[in-house]
Amino acid sequence: MKPVLAFDIETIPDVTGLRRLHDLDPALSDDEVAELAFQHRRAANGSDFLPHHLQRVAVISCALRAGSDFRVWSLAEPEQGEGEIIQRFFDGVEKFTPQIVSWNGGGFDLPVLHYRGLLHGVTAARYWDLGDGDYADSRDFRWNNYISRYHSRHLDLMDVLAMYQPRASVRLDELAKLLGFPGKLGMDGSKVWQAWLAGAISDVRDYCETDVLNTYLVSLRFRLLRGELSRAEHDAEIVFVRGELEKIGKPHWREFLAAWPEA
Repeated sequence: MKPVLAFDIETIPDVTGLRRLHDLDPALSDDEVAELAFQHRRAANGSDFLPHHLQRVAVISCALRAGSDFRVWSLAEPEQGEGEIIQRFFDGVEKFTPQIVSWNGGGFDLPVLHYRGLLHGVTAARYWDLGDGDYADSRDFRWNNYISRYHSRHLDLMDVLAMYQPRASVRLDELAKLLGFPGKLGMDGSKVWQAWLAGAISDVRDYCETDVLNTYLVSLRFRLLRGELSRAEHDAEIVFVRGELEKIGKPHWREFLAAWPEA
């Protein structure tokens, strides 16, 4: 089985960038700088969602299935800075050349990683290979690479399931729960900034990890749908993932398992 890497990111306002772009009073707190940016966005388009390039990456959570191993982990502050977080994510792509799986990764996560990677001087040759790289199998990337919307090296589940029609897309939380998975537990993206300001960084990381696990589980059902997995293989993988989570034993995984009744 080829390696599969499901991923999800959590972001906070790029306060440093906002100060630089708008020459703001140094006396303003981070919270005040972000609130000014939110107010400007609401006045412009009715939403306080900041543009991609002003989203600072605080956490990247990953679920990697490679060979007989399954791991869930996070690259996150304060252990690493934003540049290191992004570089280590792309180093993983370099090492494993996995199929990467996301929920709205094409619309949000990857564009954010592109802009923020530029900012920090990140290198990601394998990820950007379009068939003209120096790898032995580079020519294969001409027909199946990470960048093209319609190629499978990056599977954006939200995009594919909606047939690339935004009006047909659904929220991961709702679909995961409909499929019998836990969905979001205790937090959503709108609460991340306030949690961050309150110092609840571990809560943000745990939330991101459960989100990426929901993404991986939905991807298993999709692989069943398209005939990539048999029913027996799908069911065995579900049992395997549950067993791996039970071994970890951390509180957020105990909560996740409690909200995920066995079939």
